[in-house]
Formats: sequence, structure tokens, C-alpha cells
Amino acid sequence: MKKFDFINKWPFHVGVILFSIVADQLTKLWALVRFTNETGAPNHDTINVIGELVRFQLVFNKGAAFSSRPQDLMPFLPPWLFFLLISIVATIVLVWFYKSIDKRDWMSRLGVVMILGGAVGNFIDRMRLQMVVDFIDCDFPDFIMTRFPTFNVADSFVTVGVAIVILSPMILKKIHQEIKNEKNKQVDVSP
Repeated sequence: MKKFDFINKWPFHVGVILFSIVADQLTKLWALVRFTNETGAPNHDTINVIGELVRFQLVFNKGAAFSSRPQDLMPFLPPWLFFLLISIVATIVLVWFYKSIDKRDWMSRLGVVMILGGAVGNFIDRMRLQMVVDFIDCDFPDFIMTRFPTFNVADSFVTVGVAIVILSPMILKKIHQEIKNEKNKQVDVSP
């Protein structure tokens, strides 16, 4: 484990956050330049990456996750304020969760960092453009849905980060058992 200790250090985590933000913003800038006309409207072009399975196509998401509308949840707040408040709360929760994770659980800590980086990437779009730039369009077998909602690099970081947090207890089973045993000993010792 010693040779991978850098993965669990805060400079690496800050680097992951910065990398996810830069990668997200650069790919969105490319999508805007490639898939809009002179007026800034989508030109409806597509680039097939893997046939119809994976393609690039510009979509603007003016709502929240999966295009849900904040106006439906809190009609008294302007959308920008809604997203600002949600982002502040989410950041506080993620930082608290990160700090509460035992340092031996490097996977969960990395997952939370990836979620935070992706969330910041989409937050930047919402504050700068009042919408999120999505451009990765994937198809899945039709028994699930016709096409998966179009997404971006930030969404990918969030999704992979959530998967890592969920899988960590299974992959690092021994470490999680040690942490659980130590917590149980502390509870037994306390008056």
C-alpha cells in the first residue's frame, strides 16, 4: 500500500478536483465551438464516436439533474439562487463526509473528491451560462430507455465518484472491517 499512499493525500485530491474542472470546462468549450452557429444556437450536428452507440451532440440543460426544473420545486427562488444554495449545501455535505471518512478508506475519499470536482464543473456552467452544456450522447438497449440522457465530463466524474464510494466497502472489505471493529471497541469502552 505504501507506493499508493499519494492517492490519499490532500494535494492529490486537490489535483483531482482541479483536473476534473479543467477537463470538464475545456470539453464543454470545445462542444460550444464545434456545435453552435454564429448566433450561439446549436447547429444540430452530431459526431458518431462509436456508431450510434456513442456520439457527440450539443444539448443545453436549463434544469437540474436529468433536466428537472428548479422552478417546480421552489417557484419563489430564481433558478441561479436555487443552484447557488444547493451547491453550497452539497459542498458542505461533501466536505463533512470527506472529513468523516477514515483515512484508510482511500477509495471513498477519492470518490467524494471526484463527486465534488464534477459538481463544481456543472456549477460553473449554471452561474456562467444559466444552463449546463451536455454533449455526450449514449444509446443503451431499448428495454432500459430509448437513449440515455445526454451528459458531460462533470457528470461522468460524479457518476464514477458515486460508484467508487458504493464499491469501496466491497473492494476494501478488510479495511472496512478493521474500521468497524475499532468503532465497536470504542463504543464498548465508553461509559
